[in-house]
Amino acid sequence: MYQNRLKYGSVFLLIIVCLTLRNSACAGDVRIGAAAVKITPPVGASMAGYYYERGVENIHDDLYAKALVIEKDGTRIAIVSCDLIGIQAPIVAEIRRLVEKSTGIDAAHVMIGATHSHTGPVIPSFREKYGTKNKGAEILEAYLAKLPALVALSITQANAALTPGRLSFELGHEASMSFNRRYFMNDGSVAWNPGKLNPEIVKPAGPIDPDVSVLYAETTDGKPVSTFVNLAMHLDDVGGTEVSADLPFTLSTILGKIKGTEMVTAFLQGCSGNVNHINVNSATPQSGHKEAERLGTILAGEVLKTYARLSLINIDKIRVKSEIIPLPLAAISKDNLPWAREVAAKYGKPNAAPFLDFVKAFKTLELNERNGKPIEAEIQLFALGDSLAIVSLLWVRDNERFRSTVNALLIICWILLLTA
Repeated sequence: MYQNRLKYGSVFLLIIVCLTLRNSACAGDVRIGAAAVKITPPVGASMAGYYYERGVENIHDDLYAKALVIEKDGTRIAIVSCDLIGIQAPIVAEIRRLVEKSTGIDAAHVMIGATHSHTGPVIPSFREKYGTKNKGAEILEAYLAKLPALVALSITQANAALTPGRLSFELGHEASMSFNRRYFMNDGSVAWNPGKLNPEIVKPAGPIDPDVSVLYAETTDGKPVSTFVNLAMHLDDVGGTEVSADLPFTLSTILGKIKGTEMVTAFLQGCSGNVNHINVNSATPQSGHKEAERLGTILAGEVLKTYARLSLINIDKIRVKSEIIPLPLAAISKDNLPWAREVAAKYGKPNAAPFLDFVKAFKTLELNERNGKPIEAEIQLFALGDSLAIVSLLWVRDNERFRSTVNALLIICWILLLTA
């Protein structure tokens, strides 16, 4: 049996699992490469994150697709994190096709995720079909047509940069910047983001995950290549109409000052459907670029401390496994359909309906349209030797029932891989 520490989390469309063993063995014969490609949408493009139309008015900081390619004995894998609110399965399929064509990396060996930034472009989903065609949507459509090639280019460039190197991993701990956004209230209910200093709050309805996973890559002569940081944090710190990668922008800037601007720093969102940055016990406003900068600075500080404790990963071989898992749907009442259609008709108009009404309405309509057909989630696993596992989840709705199912399956997948 292995004495391992299992950690799992999700990125809106990506779950990362890290499983580590302490050792100091030489990695040997491993090649690594990293690259970052801009995927910033143009001014005027429709922006993501909320239930009303807003277009890009300015660029505060650029969005990127950040890729890491790892090779051992001819087996190559690619991991890319995009500064986007999410990624649809068809976009992922096209990226994989382009990567396989340009690099020869097996499409099944390409893992793609999103940071879930709310200050980037809309990635169309079920609710967008209720919106109206406008200039912002037309600009967005042209941008999305180019997006797969841009993301694929990041992997192509990382592949071209492959050089002998080594990987290290360690867990940090940061519990001060994240909070569960659901709370038990005095009246017995559970409220979502109930407001700062609300006297009716009893306590949080769930936990946070304070673990900070740090995966560091460098050349054999010690030159930094990349740092991939995984934290359970909902990226909605900025708001407004300026494009921003949110806190990962500050994280990358600070680590770049220490390790060199050529190092690629990527943020991987952990399991955080109900974990955000709002501290209800403080009256201090928490929105805007300064808030994202504050949080990015805190996270960068923990990563810098964690660097000192990194353990070298012994990669004797790379193994890849994936499976499509059907996820059962939540129950809905058909009686709510007229109400849901009425609310959905208001989509795109600011303050046309309460936020949670939109959430419930679109959930009701989408589940009704699926007519019992389960959501198909791709679980993908990369094992680097016996000391590190990276697991992703593609295209699962923000639903706690789905998430608890997936977390159990991740452990099973790891056991199956080790016994295969």
